[in-house]
Amino acid sequence: MATITANPPRLGLPGLLKRPAVRKLLLLALAAAILVPLADARWASGTWPGALTVDLSEPLAKASDWIIDNRDSHPLFLYFFGHVSNVVVIAVRAVYLTLLAIGWAGVTALGALVAWRVAGLKLALGTAAAFLACGLLGMWVPTMQTLALMVVAVLASVVVGALLGLAAGLSDRMDRALRPVLDTMQVMPAFAYLLPVVLVFGIGVPAAVLATVIYAAPPMARLTSLGLRGADKEVLEAVASLGSTARQRLLTARIPLARKELLLGVNQTIMMSLSMAVIAAVIGAGGLGDRVYQALASVDIGAALAAGIPIVLLAVVLDRVTGAAGERLGAEPASGGRLGGLLALAGVVAVAVAGRLAGRLDWSDAWIVNIAEPVNRAVDWMTAHLYSGVPVIGGTADWAGHFTTWVLDPVRDGLQGLPWWSLLLIVAALAWVIGTWRTALTAVLAMAAIGVLGVWKPSLDTLSQVLAAVAVTLVVGFAVGIAAARSDRLERALRPVLDVFQTMPQFVYLIPVVALFGVGRAPAVAAAIVYALPAVVRITTQGLRQVDPAALEASGSLGATSWQQLRQVQLPLARPALLLAVNQGLVLVLAVVVIGGLVGGGALGYDVVFGLAQGDLATGLVAGVAIVCLGLMLDRVTQPTERRAKKGA
Repeated sequence: MATITANPPRLGLPGLLKRPAVRKLLLLALAAAILVPLADARWASGTWPGALTVDLSEPLAKASDWIIDNRDSHPLFLYFFGHVSNVVVIAVRAVYLTLLAIGWAGVTALGALVAWRVAGLKLALGTAAAFLACGLLGMWVPTMQTLALMVVAVLASVVVGALLGLAAGLSDRMDRALRPVLDTMQVMPAFAYLLPVVLVFGIGVPAAVLATVIYAAPPMARLTSLGLRGADKEVLEAVASLGSTARQRLLTARIPLARKELLLGVNQTIMMSLSMAVIAAVIGAGGLGDRVYQALASVDIGAALAAGIPIVLLAVVLDRVTGAAGERLGAEPASGGRLGGLLALAGVVAVAVAGRLAGRLDWSDAWIVNIAEPVNRAVDWMTAHLYSGVPVIGGTADWAGHFTTWVLDPVRDGLQGLPWWSLLLIVAALAWVIGTWRTALTAVLAMAAIGVLGVWKPSLDTLSQVLAAVAVTLVVGFAVGIAAARSDRLERALRPVLDVFQTMPQFVYLIPVVALFGVGRAPAVAAAIVYALPAVVRITTQGLRQVDPAALEASGSLGATSWQQLRQVQLPLARPALLLAVNQGLVLVLAVVVIGGLVGGGALGYDVVFGLAQGDLATGLVAGVAIVCLGLMLDRVTQPTERRAKKGA
């Protein structure tokens, strides 16, 4: 009896053509077959043709001169920017004078009281210890200066970010319109927009607050939009069936359902605002950032760490207190009741009055502990024993050299060796396959703008560093985030570590990185990884923990293993959060590119720093715009659009 074997069906050409991605690539190949020979004949060059570049030096110089000449007389400055500046100065000064009037004992008692009311005794003791540590390190007055600045900046960032996120979360059109604006706000390196901000507002607090808001508001906007869009549709339908209006549905259903995303947005805003403290010090913000900046200018790591630790402590305290307050929103106070709260407030007032009467408003110099010398000795030991000559594994300098030789150099040389038109084709193919023709066009125009600005080669150098840093960040961040999502103990252990890494100013950990890895592109990449990793871990953990428990129970009842639940249930359902983690990883890596320019990273980062240092608006702003274009391109080729083009892209 003959045995009939069934051959597996072969996917022929008609079957392949039914796939949207294949059709898109064929159309792109057809367009390339027509356009590439024409471009090659007209501009026969591997790199970007000089004929297609535009020199912006002259118009930017004229714009800079116009701002300087009209800053004291034009109505725009007198009646708009002037009022904004005055409001910021008054707000920051009012907070600062209030903190000084209360004194160190009163501020410590007030912070402990707030923490006790919203989270209990444990956090209250931790808050008090954090404020006392700031005084012991000799940083009480700078801490109050930074706290006053950050209170105003964080409030402004949260308000601006929440309003933008509300608009994006409720309207698809606004979401599409705001997306490039948020990308620009977060990707533009601070050093690039510090110069225009200083030209408008001058050196001082208003420029520092505005720069902080530009940098810290986008995470709040993105996470607000994510939370509103991810609200349970069944709950919204149930509320709508009761006859509620759109405003009632927003206030009673969508915002409460998005509470965890909103709290994460506040957390990210606080962390990113405090991470700007040192950069803001460059334009006269003062406070802890100025102490860090001055210490690092003299390569005094110990003094820089003494000023950096209070920044971390402030971030941790604000993170814990605001998080606990949000969790208990609408509930009874965690401790004491109303009567206990009134008695505690009276105790705070009594402490503040007693401190004023005793003349002890300022922290005594006799209570200061000097940590600079032991820290500097430890850094010297690390440099002497770990930099090179370690048996078997080699030193950190060897690791940096290998990473540069085996990863950074090949990626950079490969990108710069490709013809300019081939890079545009690669970008178009990636963006179009996962999105629509609009996303592909946006990505191609962003990449082409880099060439038009005349910074093609340095941009590809920066791109190679970004790709390497993002790859490492995502691999490590996803792995740690998944582990933290599956273990409460690990998540609690990682939380303070992530706080430290995310809030420690880039300038502080940059010098230990340089001490261990030397000067060059490798330490710049290492700094970017350290800075971007906490956000990726946090968002990944949050996204996986938000997966509907019913889905996990259903898969478990069907016999799915823990690994199968992760791969087939949690990761697919957490896809929006994972995509957001990729986005945040990209923009945060790009944000540190400019810092890498200070330690030999070169490329666009160096141009941005040089432009600010020399007051050269053209060099700094062009490099900053090029970094924004890189960020926009990377966003479009890594963020699939949910709306698939049914009519043909």
